[in-house]
Amino acid sequence: MPSITFFHRFSRAFRDNHSHLNLVLLCTAVSGGGLLAYGENVALAPEEAVTDKKKVVVLGTGWAATSFLKDLKNPKYEVQVVSPRNYFAFTPLLPSVTCGTVEARSIVEPVRNIFNKKKVDVQFSEAECFRIDAENRKVYCRSSVNNNLNGKEEFVVDYDYLIIAVGANVNTFNTPGVVENCHFLKEVEDAQKIRRTVIDCFERANLPDVSEDEKKRILHFAIVGGGPTGVEFAASLHDFINEDLVRLYPGIKDLVKITLLEAGDHILGMFDKRITAFAEQKFRRDGIDVKTGSMVVKVSEKEISTKELKNGGEVKTIPYGMAVWSTGIGTRPFIKDFMTQIGQASRRALATDEWLRVAGCNNVYALGDCATINQRKVMEDIAVIFKKADKDNSGTLTVKEFQEVMKDICERYPQVELYLKNKQMRDIADLLKEAKGDDKKESTELDIEELKTALSKVDSQMKFLPATAQVASQQGTYLAKCFNRMEECEKNPEGPLRFREDGRHRFKPFRYKHLGQFAPLGGEQTAAQLPGDWVSIGHSSQWLWYSVYASKQVSWRTRALVVSDWTRRFIFGRDSSSI
Repeated sequence: MPSITFFHRFSRAFRDNHSHLNLVLLCTAVSGGGLLAYGENVALAPEEAVTDKKKVVVLGTGWAATSFLKDLKNPKYEVQVVSPRNYFAFTPLLPSVTCGTVEARSIVEPVRNIFNKKKVDVQFSEAECFRIDAENRKVYCRSSVNNNLNGKEEFVVDYDYLIIAVGANVNTFNTPGVVENCHFLKEVEDAQKIRRTVIDCFERANLPDVSEDEKKRILHFAIVGGGPTGVEFAASLHDFINEDLVRLYPGIKDLVKITLLEAGDHILGMFDKRITAFAEQKFRRDGIDVKTGSMVVKVSEKEISTKELKNGGEVKTIPYGMAVWSTGIGTRPFIKDFMTQIGQASRRALATDEWLRVAGCNNVYALGDCATINQRKVMEDIAVIFKKADKDNSGTLTVKEFQEVMKDICERYPQVELYLKNKQMRDIADLLKEAKGDDKKESTELDIEELKTALSKVDSQMKFLPATAQVASQQGTYLAKCFNRMEECEKNPEGPLRFREDGRHRFKPFRYKHLGQFAPLGGEQTAAQLPGDWVSIGHSSQWLWYSVYASKQVSWRTRALVVSDWTRRFIFGRDSSSI
């Protein structure tokens, strides 16, 4: 007992003071002798006090906000985090939580664990923002803790910089009955609720006084939305039922049905066509009913009404026991109010520039699903680009003159580089030659009208970034690096030329680097679409999915828990309790 007490005390002391211990080494010799080597607990010299700290308010604890907090290292900021949840959730594994493959606690990390040991002063408030006053730099918040101890439910936070990373709501498209009757899959609580409902459906259908038709209805699981989340949940549910629940409920296993409803022509529309075709074929082989061209128009307590777009708009009703709605994202109410305040009322998400600043608000940034980057068009700036490149004011541009500003143009307008790549052109000389029809590249000269012709199709390459965790995470990391180097880049700008003004931009614009995407299809098979148009489908991709999702966990704690959950599932099966 004393040895256990000593161990607990030592462990606690190490956790609390490990940054101050130079060396602690305990070892016991095989011969029975003991050796204790230790270093003195020397207090680190306190850093010079940082005066005039800038107040940074971060709204949210999702992918974008957490990445920002993890990578922010400049102690000259005082950070206030406001979010209704005090943890970060690894959302790509939510479908696994719905079926007991992974436990909810394994994919969440308390945010205080993330920033507790940082040099930056970070405070957290469990509350939700309900109004932003950009003119006066104030954020109005409401406590989300029941029975607030202070008796104050609302408070105001001032800021020098505001970072909005609150994600988005589920988009119901104002379909009647969705909110009242459907499950969503955006939060950990949603996944836990779905898990309980699945088990409840089997328990209800197993009652002796339930009719055969009612059992079929109760055991009909409808998933609305054929995107990655809907497809992965359908695959996870199929595996859960066929690998675990059929053994526990053998009398009703043949009555189970899973239906995937998609309004478009195919599921996984954002993936390569090879993946889409394989997924549809595999689901049909597995007995998952994939209904494409079926737009849900109404959801009642026991039936889903769909308009069959392929059959002249015929309306059909489908009885169901549980429905999961996964059809895209919508704007949060207070973000809509803020957008109205700053003149963006007609947009679906906050518009930012390439540096993630909200348009019209130099000190407000927006990341993740609540925002979209409004990439500037080349043709809007064609006149100033021409003037900047024409250093001798000759009224024409040579290839050499254009090449001198080409790096800045590609950095400021990435669609130019993408256009050249898609056209298999080596450089701008090929583009100018095509527009001019001149074989002598160096002698090619263009006036402004000919330059407009050469670049007229470049802006067609612009695309909006997908609303994924990968994009949000990269945006948070990018913005943290900008904040870390704010003062340095004020003195020595590192961004592209300012074509409409003098000098350079402080920072390089945000550039998303696509690292690939996965679509787990059940049966230990996953489809992977990786950079370079490389598509991999099968068991090898499943192991790649395991390794990537384990490595992307926010802490060693969650990494270990997720791996242990996967191991437990392989050995003992999934947890089928309704707890």
